[in-house]
Amino acid sequence: MKRHDQNQHPDLRAAARTLSEALLSLETAQEVREFLEDLCTPAELEAMVDRWRVAQLLDQGYSYRDIREMTEVSVTTIGRVARFMELGAGGYRTVLDRIGKNTS
Repeated sequence: MKRHDQNQHPDLRAAARTLSEALLSLETAQEVREFLEDLCTPAELEAMVDRWRVAQLLDQGYSYRDIREMTEVSVTTIGRVARFMELGAGGYRTVLDRIGKNTS
């Protein structure tokens, strides 16, 4: 598997920026879904969906064990999502907060 360490790949930040701009150009949830389905393999899309579901469940206070039972996602992945929620770039928190405000 390719390792994407930003120090090893100085162009990765620029590529991520253009991908971010592509996502921002989409106007509806359906457009985003269609783009992701074209961009990702089914396994990649499933992995992203799993991580997002785990993030939502962690945010709701579920334990790793409960999440594992509910989602069948590995404890390693649950731990990784939890670590990125705490120490990552803040993307999970931004979206969770925005979705929370929209459903209140």
